[in-house]
Amino acid sequence: MHITPIGRAPIGPEAVPDSAGTNLWRADPAFARLLPLYLPADLRAVLEPRLDQLGALAGGALDGLSATADRNPPELHHRSRRGEDAQHIEYHPAYREMERLAFGEFGLAAMSHRAGVFGWATPLPPAAKYALTFLFAQAEFGLLCPLSMTDSLARTLRRYGQPELVERYLPLLTSQDMDALHQGAMFMTEQGAGSDIANTAVTAAPRNDGTHALHGDKWFCSNPDAELALVLARIEGGPPGLKGVGLFLLPRTLPDGTPNSLRIVRLKDKLGTRSMASGEVRMEGARAWLIGDPEAGFKQMADMVNNSRLSNGVRAAGMMRRAVAEALHVARNRQAFGRRLVEMPLMRRQLAKMLMRAEQARTMVFQTAEALRRSDAGEEAARPLLRILTPLLKYRACRDARAVTGDAMEVRGGCGYIEEWPEAKLLRDAHLGSIWEGTSNIVALDVLRAAKREGSLEALSAHVAALLAEAPLDGAAQAWARAVALAERAGGDEALARAAAGALYHLTSAAAMNWEAARTSDANRAALAAMVLRHRVLPRDPLSPEDPDAALLPSLLDAA
Repeated sequence: MHITPIGRAPIGPEAVPDSAGTNLWRADPAFARLLPLYLPADLRAVLEPRLDQLGALAGGALDGLSATADRNPPELHHRSRRGEDAQHIEYHPAYREMERLAFGEFGLAAMSHRAGVFGWATPLPPAAKYALTFLFAQAEFGLLCPLSMTDSLARTLRRYGQPELVERYLPLLTSQDMDALHQGAMFMTEQGAGSDIANTAVTAAPRNDGTHALHGDKWFCSNPDAELALVLARIEGGPPGLKGVGLFLLPRTLPDGTPNSLRIVRLKDKLGTRSMASGEVRMEGARAWLIGDPEAGFKQMADMVNNSRLSNGVRAAGMMRRAVAEALHVARNRQAFGRRLVEMPLMRRQLAKMLMRAEQARTMVFQTAEALRRSDAGEEAARPLLRILTPLLKYRACRDARAVTGDAMEVRGGCGYIEEWPEAKLLRDAHLGSIWEGTSNIVALDVLRAAKREGSLEALSAHVAALLAEAPLDGAAQAWARAVALAERAGGDEALARAAAGALYHLTSAAAMNWEAARTSDANRAALAAMVLRHRVLPRDPLSPEDPDAALLPSLLDAA
């Protein structure tokens, strides 16, 4: 009897294209073209070798570490083997190595707060940090949450904390020495107080030593074993509502070396970001320091939340770029019916729409980073602009990431649904961005709040007008006037909030992409800006057989 050997059929690269080992910086030519618009030449000379290094890691070793950590999530241990009550979370070595890369080697949590990262004489500007984060997110999303919270906690502590707390903890939050590093977290969410912070039930009772004793449960705490956390709690004897909620700095270990009185009740079993621990925390008289104005706790915490929202948008943009890169690799290298997939008209349209969404997000990341730089430098006009760009990016980019990662899965086909390929993890992680630091509805309403109360709509209008004055885009000015009118009307009709936020995002991104195209003489980027208008803003006849994009698609996809 003849037995046919199993698994001996030759499989060519065109059957199952695999991009493993690709340098994701070198594979993204638009990235290098855009950087000169947002970073000075001397800093780029220092940064680009690091981007090249991280690009290789993101497409290779870091990607492998991320997949391993995703398959081996952290475990909570309540007691030692001798029966001692000694909680700790056990992380896989792959996660620890990613921590070393992010916090240590690349200094992503430190570079905004002190000099010395990469030998640079001053803190690095936001665009530098987010350029690196954009690459890191293409391999790993979960760890970037603790990293963002550490970075954001340091920022909030610097702004509102007592000098002695800043002196004690800021060097630890910004250390690149993994033994000295103190990671950060924020504990806001309760079962009855998700987005409605006025319902906060955790209490804070004054103590004689200048601290407060915190009592109660926080329901969703990412990085729950962080050395430091910012916590919202209701101050005993304070006013009702939001004014009675203060902001507190909670150390896991007290200055005298004894453990603080808090417990991790359990860890969450999450859809995505499995590498990173999220849990429920109970405070049983935990000591914490009041930060800033006792009646402005949420306003001060909002500074940390907004920084985290910006980070969420950066991560969404990075994941979209990775999804597009994977889809392009498959489409260029896989053959069906005698043709490469990228030669097929329907596939070209699908890829181009994915690319358009990804490039919108990347442009908005850099535009927001520049507004943050200007705001931190003291430019008053930049503050209301930053205030509205941040929720716009968080709202739309995070929603687009869900669609783009889903399309990438479809492009790869059945393998895309299998966990050993990157698309399944990208899709799972992408859904997080629309929930944490505010759901889509909450963030869209925050856009209206900024527009109505803080002069942000006027600031954004002036910004868009300046972009269009330098690089006119057919139809954009008229559409912008209508978007502003819609946003103003939405101020009195919350049901229009999402439509208004979407319109402002699409038109701002289109104007900025066209400005980038003019500055870099990039006709393909100008074509993408025009596509944003056609596909996401202006009315179209869905029954028309005309396809104004058809002739552009081969060039767009080649340039990507």
